[in-house]
Amino acid sequence: MAEDVITLITREHREMERMFQRLETNRAERSHVLGKVETMFLAHSRAEEEEVYPVIAREAGEKEEAHHGAEEHHEAERLLARLKECDPDSEEFDQRLKEFVDAVNHHVEEEESDVLPALKQVADDARLRELGRVFEERRAQEIRAHEQRIAQQAPDQQLYAEAREAGFEDLSELDPKDLPGAVDEARRELD
Repeated sequence: MAEDVITLITREHREMERMFQRLETNRAERSHVLGKVETMFLAHSRAEEEEVYPVIAREAGEKEEAHHGAEEHHEAERLLARLKECDPDSEEFDQRLKEFVDAVNHHVEEEESDVLPALKQVADDARLRELGRVFEERRAQEIRAHEQRIAQQAPDQQLYAEAREAGFEDLSELDPKDLPGAVDEARRELD
């Protein structure tokens, strides 16, 4: 039997808090943990926005709260994107991590104190379990889609790293489809 959506969402909130703690305290794991945080956060947010927030807006009459929750997700996504640009060992990373964590924690506190209780008041146990099932399915789809995007980006990222090693200073002027040939040519010149 499916778990209810409130249990699933709050469990993920606690897991995210544990990952934030790891990011703050274990510098050696930062890149790895940040990748997990990104996958979990994006999947969680999109599943809420697609499957849970419309129900909260319709059935609990919390249109403004649902809209506000989605806006907070988007702001946190922007902060996460900025965080990913930083060197994990830098002070800038620490500052941007704090901004991201603060934004997510604020969102979680509002969601758990206002939005989810409003949903619980209008939905019976069967409805909450059904929402849990569709939330979990959507979340799994989002995780798979995100992992596919990451896998497709990995070869490009490797090529860009190789281009930098080969002496390319400004990669912004290079068309990505021309990158493999340019890297091969630079390697031949170095040999």
